[in-house]
Amino acid sequence: MADEMFDAEIITLTDEDGNETEFEVIASLELDGTVYYALMPVADNDNGDCVILKLEEDENGEEILSTIDDDDEYDRVADAFDDEVFSEIDYDEEE
Repeated sequence: MADEMFDAEIITLTDEDGNETEFEVIASLELDGTVYYALMPVADNDNGDCVILKLEEDENGEEILSTIDDDDEYDRVADAFDDEVFSEIDYDEEE
């Protein structure tokens, strides 16, 4: 019954080595025409860190999520998530 109340979006991503990992989609936002996703690993996430990936197209026109290699871009996106998404969460309320 608890599953019916909370319907998290879970996606499975495969890395370059073929390893699959499940992530929960925490939030998404569009910044400068690019869509970014904040993802939380479902398993083995004791530190509570999320992963930020961007939506791109591969050489076949398929949508893929990729890492943000540019440090300035990553900082700008992380700040945007902090300002627009995570600032709205009241962590004390859930306790």
